Amino acid sequence: MWRSSRRLSVSLIVGAFALSTLTVQALAGDDKKGKGKERGGSRVGAKLSERALGELMGQFKFGMNKQDVLKVLSRQINERYKDRIAATSDVYAQDKLRRDRQAEFDRIKKSFVEFKGKKTGWDVSIVDDQFAHNTDEAMMVHWENSPETGRDQRRFFFFHDGQLYKMFVALNSQQLKNEQRNFGYFQNLMEQRYGAGKVVADKGYIEWKSPTYRVLALDKLAFYGSFCLVISHPAEDAELASIREAHKKPKAENKVIKAVMEKDAKTDQPTLDENRGAVEGVVGTGGD
Repeated sequence: MWRSSRRLSVSLIVGAFALSTLTVQALAGDDKKGKGKERGGSRVGAKLSERALGELMGQFKFGMNKQDVLKVLSRQINERYKDRIAATSDVYAQDKLRRDRQAEFDRIKKSFVEFKGKKTGWDVSIVDDQFAHNTDEAMMVHWENSPETGRDQRRFFFFHDGQLYKMFVALNSQQLKNEQRNFGYFQNLMEQRYGAGKVVADKGYIEWKSPTYRVLALDKLAFYGSFCLVISHPAEDAELASIREAHKKPKAENKVIKAVMEKDAKTDQPTLDENRGAVEGVVGTGGD
């Protein structure tokens, strides 16, 4: 097992994955330069530097436990409220800001969930394909909705065996212009920054990979109105996929269909009356 210790602006859409990396001007400039360029041929996984991909992690590191992540988030939240509190001499306003600060941190702590088989609200959600039950997985959520930075996104921290191995960020696309609210536009921004990614059409993602980092761009616009970015540790990703496969429950057998098919093998034209016993056995009814 791996172990180791606007205003959502166009340019911020990629930089938003990290807490401080790309600037508005940087990607806006890249977007202008990229217009009109032809992009053809087969795509291959871009060979990205560890440093470039590492920037997407911000202050977080693979292998952090829940408390480590909370400490980083606490520092970030305190820093964001510090100037707002200092900007007013109204003690009542200051107290309200302190309460808001604590409430934001408490929401993050309360969001922690372990996937132990009991259905949660996340089993049908934007991240329902990002975890499995009974494989020692857990998750914590931070909704980063900040007027100061222009961010409106949700950051999901995924843990396996108590350690951070993946972050998933859902970026709200509603503040973009209509012509920018499409996955092709998002893909173009990402590829201008990181080079051509590996398009996996049947899985609905684009991939960039290095020995230490795996980055995916996901299209979740149709149902959730979001562009999504995922950064994970490739070795842990692969191992967890194997664990999930081993824990996957076999599909339940449909006894009615099986009974009809078995009867069909014995006679050319089975009747509903002939299969009545099998049907009643499943639905729990009895004949007169």
